[in-house]
Amino acid sequence: MHAYEEREDKPSATVEDYLHAIYSLQGEGETVISARLARRMRVTPPTAWAIVQRMVRDGLITLDEKKVIHFTEKGHRLAEEIVRRHRLSERFLTDVLGFSWAEAHEEAHRFEHALSERMEERIVALLGNPKTCPHGSPIPGSGYSHPPDLVSLSSLREGDEAAVVFISEELEEDLELLRYLERGRIMPGQLLRVQEVVPATGVIVVEVDGQVVPLGLKVAQRIRVRLCQDGCPS
Repeated sequence: MHAYEEREDKPSATVEDYLHAIYSLQGEGETVISARLARRMRVTPPTAWAIVQRMVRDGLITLDEKKVIHFTEKGHRLAEEIVRRHRLSERFLTDVLGFSWAEAHEEAHRFEHALSERMEERIVALLGNPKTCPHGSPIPGSGYSHPPDLVSLSSLREGDEAAVVFISEELEEDLELLRYLERGRIMPGQLLRVQEVVPATGVIVVEVDGQVVPLGLKVAQRIRVRLCQDGCPS
């Protein structure tokens, strides 16, 4: 039996979404402030600030002197539960139900709220305790975390080779972008080579399986890769 138990003091769906966003931003190495959270949630800064204040009042987060958001022990525990359910749902939807890689994130938002503890345990057993979601983010409680040597795709230079490790959850919110990445095979585990970087136009061009895929540098900044120093394995 794991520690992710159903609770009577379950937060609202809105607060769950904010807990998820804070957890994801922290996992991507971001300093979480209210304005950054507003951008991730696609709401106005005053709307985000009102939810942040509610979460402080409810003992889920604290704000330091620079207004940086930090989890309390209670908030971190709840956030892990929420993110775990979401990423397990994504994995179940793709691996068992056959949803596309691009569709999984959006569908998981609907599916995860119906996921009971028993169902979660069955999914973990069925899938063999998966370590990551389909987009490469670690599943809390799986024992896996990303290695520290990851870099953003946007930091690579012409001729560099790398393996895709994960796609930021910020990109997962854009279904059409995910479909584009899926068509271009910009997916975890995939090897790529940088053909060209054009800072003036904000574009990086990569080759994946013989396919040339142009990406905006802002998008590439949200894709983490492991640089292959001595050439990627075939």
